[in-house]
Amino acid sequence: MGRMAATGVLSHVYPLGSRLNEAGRIEVGGCDLVELAREFGTPAYIVAEDDIRARARAFSEAFRARHDSWEVLFASKAFPCTAVYRLLAEEGLACDVASGGELALALGGGFTAERIYLHGNAKSVDELRAALDAGVGHIVIDSLDEVERLAAVLDGRSQRVLIRVTPGVRPSTHDFIATGQLDSKFGMPLDAARAAMARIAEIEGLDLVGVHMHIGSQIFELEPYRRAIDEIAALGTFEVYNLGGGLGVAYTAQDEPPSVEAYVEAKVSAAHAALGTDIRLLIEPGRSLVANAGVTIYTVETVKRGVSTYVAVDGGMSDNLRPMLYGAVYEAELADRPGAGGELCHVAGKHCESSDVIVRDVHLPDPRPGDVLVTPVTGAYGHAMANNYNGVPRPPVVFCRNGDARVVVRRETVEDLASRDVG
Repeated sequence: MGRMAATGVLSHVYPLGSRLNEAGRIEVGGCDLVELAREFGTPAYIVAEDDIRARARAFSEAFRARHDSWEVLFASKAFPCTAVYRLLAEEGLACDVASGGELALALGGGFTAERIYLHGNAKSVDELRAALDAGVGHIVIDSLDEVERLAAVLDGRSQRVLIRVTPGVRPSTHDFIATGQLDSKFGMPLDAARAAMARIAEIEGLDLVGVHMHIGSQIFELEPYRRAIDEIAALGTFEVYNLGGGLGVAYTAQDEPPSVEAYVEAKVSAAHAALGTDIRLLIEPGRSLVANAGVTIYTVETVKRGVSTYVAVDGGMSDNLRPMLYGAVYEAELADRPGAGGELCHVAGKHCESSDVIVRDVHLPDPRPGDVLVTPVTGAYGHAMANNYNGVPRPPVVFCRNGDARVVVRRETVEDLASRDVG
């Protein structure tokens, strides 16, 4: 399948710096995945810290070279973990949160309230009040109803806001992660946005400083961004334009997403042409900051050979819901003998659902119980969507750097499962 070059260098789906060591095993962040499985157990999310830092710096450097006033926001729904917040705050990024819970995590992880942007299509009064109490820099208003809810809890305070619009542009991506089309649960079409803008202007304390748009996720095309920017120009001139995220990542060796530089160039050049240069530009990468930095390791529990070969591991839809949610495609390797060849297999999870298959049609060389299996590109939405289906405790998050590994989120215990029960 071409997942590994003949030189022993792993494909670009793995974290930067990953390699095959002298024992023929996969290393991430200088750490042997088989040894990590022995030390920390499985399943476990393994994250190369330097990979996230390098991608954060790439976004910042690409913007710095092209525009004077800018900010890169971490779309933290991709990986809402205190250690990840702290790392990206250290790298100088701002932060996008989509709930009161993410707001609390971002503040706890070191982001100053001034550099936090609160999103969400159905923010509650409690979430809006929490944002105001914390002093968040911006709230992104998603509906006319939200204007009234926010006005009701201002209590004499002032708040900078952006208004989220749906520009009517639909990129080529899965229906479940497309957000820029007119028929979307997010944002407002231009006419509705104008009505919301007029209402905001009537409310003392609300300061409308800009427009926000986000057309979807896991996008490999650049032209839809240009079209969307042209559309929002019809709303007039603002101080701030948040152009959203969306840059796709490579989940398989065949995927070739645009570079960070090409992505930023497309957005900045389109903004300069349609909106001018004397504006503040924001983008919100999430997946493209953290996805390829993470892998998940499992232990093979059973191998069933029949019509198909099912390699069943000790995790599944409780630690990676994406294949079941919208058909996300992943690769898999055996950590101590990766590479092309072997028998055609389906990597199945342990959960009581026929849909609990993590990877379909992958070649694995003579898989056996006890093998350590790895799926790359799980840094985004693995930990974020983890759940306790079948009473399975959620995995730990392990940061790796220069051969050192540290737990930043501990493994959940069975005692944790009942910690909220009061009956």
